[in-house]
Amino acid sequence: MTRASSARVAQPAIPATFSQFEGLPKTGPAEPERSSLLPGLAVTAAAVLLAWFVNRLAPAFSPLTCAVLLGAAVANARLLPRGAGPGLGFAGRRLMRAGIVLLGLKLALGDVLALGWETLAVTVTVVLLTFVGTQWLGRRMGLPGDQPLLVATGFSICGASAVAAMNSVTDSDEDDVVTSVALVTLCGTLAIVLLPLLHHPLGLTDPQFGRWVGASVHDVGQVVATAQTAGPGALDQAVVVKMMRIAMLAPLVASVALAKRRRTAAATRLEQVPAKRPPLVPLFVLGFLAMVALRSTGVVPTQVVNGSQDLANLLMAAGLFALGTGVDVRRLARTGGRALGLGLASWLLIATAAYLGVRLTT
Repeated sequence: MTRASSARVAQPAIPATFSQFEGLPKTGPAEPERSSLLPGLAVTAAAVLLAWFVNRLAPAFSPLTCAVLLGAAVANARLLPRGAGPGLGFAGRRLMRAGIVLLGLKLALGDVLALGWETLAVTVTVVLLTFVGTQWLGRRMGLPGDQPLLVATGFSICGASAVAAMNSVTDSDEDDVVTSVALVTLCGTLAIVLLPLLHHPLGLTDPQFGRWVGASVHDVGQVVATAQTAGPGALDQAVVVKMMRIAMLAPLVASVALAKRRRTAAATRLEQVPAKRPPLVPLFVLGFLAMVALRSTGVVPTQVVNGSQDLANLLMAAGLFALGTGVDVRRLARTGGRALGLGLASWLLIATAAYLGVRLTT
């Protein structure tokens, strides 16, 4: 064991964030043995089970949100076991990416294309407007790190799942990830209460309301909870439009990965030192697209699709718990007000753009 590794193991109190273990070689004598993963994976499994139980008691709180909040609470209360770092690192990267790949089985391209080119154009426009506009607002408000990018991804695509996918290529600060997940959860929960109250005052028919919900609410579970208040017709429309938004996850993540690759290449040329460039398209994004293609063939049974989504949520909850353990609550509180302002502004932006798009096309 190297001297640096010994120092990490010897640390009491809050363990180092799992990102510090990413620098370990993938092969060779310094690679952590499988037995060293057990403490971190054990505490992760216990946290995921607890998050799942909380979700069953209060469905408005997704297991992903519960998991990341549990991670922050456990770490800041100094309850993590010694030696948990390697297991948390495995959960935060490998298990997270496996969950994102399985998320692709939610999508069948035939269902998306059935809504027509006008709805597709509106959905793409709403997503891009929210993604770009939120980042611009975040920078203007002086939010640190990758918070503007992660908030923009979560609000424009699919909440905590999208934040996790984007973090897989940006390796953002854990505080930024947790802030973004908390914001999309807060605003998505508020949407469950507020949007049904606006259904008739805004002059929307049931199908129009469903499309508005699908185009503006973040997490899939929140979309279902909101749209079902207007009946099965609205719910069907909402889910398919939501699937359209999820389909844009892969190109957005790949675009950010490509931009990061170009910045790395430019920095390498400027400093004249060798550097490892990130892949052109991350492997988990290709896996996501492969799952979409498989689902679109129609050969995957419904039971398998449903089971895969439960497994995907479990894997991503494990990854988000690991991310949560790296959060410093005191540091997070210093930008909480500005982050909340950005989240509310982004929510208003996507709700307004989606409403206008629905009214113009139906």
